[in-house]
Amino acid sequence: MQLEVGMVMDAKVTGITNFGAFVDLGEGKSGMVHISEVASTYVRDIHDFISEGQQVKVKIINIYPDGKINLSIKKAQETSQPGRERLPSDRHGTQGRPPRRNFARPAQTASTLSEGPVSFEDMLSKFKQSSDERIADLRHSENNRRSTARSRSRK
Repeated sequence: MQLEVGMVMDAKVTGITNFGAFVDLGEGKSGMVHISEVASTYVRDIHDFISEGQQVKVKIINIYPDGKINLSIKKAQETSQPGRERLPSDRHGTQGRPPRRNFARPAQTASTLSEGPVSFEDMLSKFKQSSDERIADLRHSENNRRSTARSRSRK
């Protein structure tokens, strides 16, 4: 069988390293799935997602002139779900990381939208206020934990 970029096929995991997995494509061909191509979420330990001897569906993403073949499990899963459209909640462009939350931007409410553009100083003031409130809440909960621990140790 002639292998081509874009093909999706079944393969058997033959070895796992800390940077990826090697798979047997059949007919004496093998390829590698980099750890970043194993799942659409962050992969700290590849053993949490695949194991040696497991059958996986892979997509060929690159074939080098020297015979090396780069594969992707996550792209094979996307291809095997035709008609599936990516939604904003699919974390576009974050490489499996959760989207960053921007605390400096004030919440857009009807009142802030009707006021027009917000100055940097107003945004900074709101950020500092919310930050101070969060710190106060953290300190309050920490004090509650300490007092609970002290009362338990006295018993």
